[in-house]
Amino acid sequence: MTRAALRIGNASGFYGDRFDAMREMLTGGDLDVLTGDYLAELTMLILGRDRLKDPGAGYARTFLRQLEDCLGLAHERGVKIVTNAGGLNPAGLADAVRHLADRLGVPVRVAHVAGDDLTAAYPGALAAHAYLGGFGIAACLRAGADVVVTGRVTDAALVTGPAAAHFGWTPDDHDRLAGAVVAGHVLECGAQATGGNYAFFRDGDVRRPGFPLAELHEDGSCVITKHPGTGGFVDVGTVTAQLLYETAGARYAGPDVTARLDTVRLGQDGPDRVRIEGVRGQAPPPTLKVGLNRLGGFRNEVVFVLTGLDVEAKAALVREQMEPVLGKAADVRWELVRTDRPDAPSEETASALLRLVVRDPDQEAVGRALSGAAVELALASYPGFHVLAPPGKASPYGVFDDVYVPHGAVDHVAVLHDGRRVPVPPAHDTAVLDEAPEPPLPEPLPSGPTRHAPLGLVAGARSGDKGGNANVGVWARTDDAWRWLAHELTADRFQELIPESRPLQVTRHVLPNIRALNFVVEGILGVGVAARHRFDPQAKALGEWLRSRHLDIPEALL
Repeated sequence: MTRAALRIGNASGFYGDRFDAMREMLTGGDLDVLTGDYLAELTMLILGRDRLKDPGAGYARTFLRQLEDCLGLAHERGVKIVTNAGGLNPAGLADAVRHLADRLGVPVRVAHVAGDDLTAAYPGALAAHAYLGGFGIAACLRAGADVVVTGRVTDAALVTGPAAAHFGWTPDDHDRLAGAVVAGHVLECGAQATGGNYAFFRDGDVRRPGFPLAELHEDGSCVITKHPGTGGFVDVGTVTAQLLYETAGARYAGPDVTARLDTVRLGQDGPDRVRIEGVRGQAPPPTLKVGLNRLGGFRNEVVFVLTGLDVEAKAALVREQMEPVLGKAADVRWELVRTDRPDAPSEETASALLRLVVRDPDQEAVGRALSGAAVELALASYPGFHVLAPPGKASPYGVFDDVYVPHGAVDHVAVLHDGRRVPVPPAHDTAVLDEAPEPPLPEPLPSGPTRHAPLGLVAGARSGDKGGNANVGVWARTDDAWRWLAHELTADRFQELIPESRPLQVTRHVLPNIRALNFVVEGILGVGVAARHRFDPQAKALGEWLRSRHLDIPEALL
């Protein structure tokens, strides 16, 4: 018997997302399941520091405040809630939800998933958590849970778990699970699938985009859409952008399945409806990713404002003056940002910024001594001396690493609403991740007149971070633009356009089905977002910088 489609919506893409989204999703239309993604590499570090101060902390408190307003509403509408807001303490959050439900008089059954916490096995780690799959969530839902709280699961597991429970999928249903993984990946960042952060944002009204939902079918295909009357828009471009976000090549590996992104087919299925089908899956790899968060040391920053004439000479002077106190710091970085322009009509546009960032394992080496030296220059340096903010004390920064362990090294457990603990077997069918063969490129566009113009006139992009690496997904909007882009934007050309990537390893992956290229730039973010290694520490705008660079583009495309 074919089961009805499962309508899964998302109300959070990160810890700090729109607070009202949960109510909006519950009142805007029909749903079977509402998910919330609160975790990221940086979030785990933040929660780890919270737990150091209070062992009962370690979860996303925002989620509880949202439930205060929405738990009764979800119960009335029969909507299951599945969230990773448990962070480092899913059992603690599950208990807090039960207390809240008792206080509100809402009869809900709360379960949680455990087993991801491996911190004890990694001395020196603030937090070490394995990325679990969706079958623990599925076990909780099959046993009747109304609310399921997890810790560190993959973002897509928030969808694969409910789908497996609803459709009765088993771990061997690789194609169906892969379809759910792709649906989950599109939903996980909330409004990024409905026009948020979108390269062609002027195509629609994105002042307040609604949050996305997926109509997931038993064969693993789905339609991405949103509630009627909500802002933003859903089209092949918005879905393509999110498909490329924080992925790499054609193989998207996870604990439940490896989804083959080179098999994804997209099609507009009506206004604000995009159909995803054809996704094929393979057995998951034999290991699970473990995210390690540790304190890397201490960091301080001063931004000097250089106004008017002789900007470079002023920068050289203050660097020389600061040099005696910087010798103690392990890592010193200067960056001169030329935001100034000649004969500027305002003081802001006449000014450049000189950014000093220092790091060291010893707090004193980058603390008050550095701050004091900067302050002492206030009347004894370049003309017009001032800084963007008063120098402060050093602050700790984090480092993210990933390691891999066998599936059997993790005790994945579904803790049901009645307290029973149900072990979730590790994947029994695994396969070493294979390198996808390079697909054939389309026929080149015939030669003709060109114009030196920004890449963004013919291509979209979205970029993001994975540890110390950045990925930049670039896609063409037409077949002809794809014929040009696939041949023009090589890894070498990427490095020409993005100079800071030249000394780094850049790998290009080709995804012809969605007319896209995905570039992975290794090490551009140093040791991860928490270390704030560069001006844009999560590479959020790296794709937009790329789109602003000029190439010789065929006039036929412009």
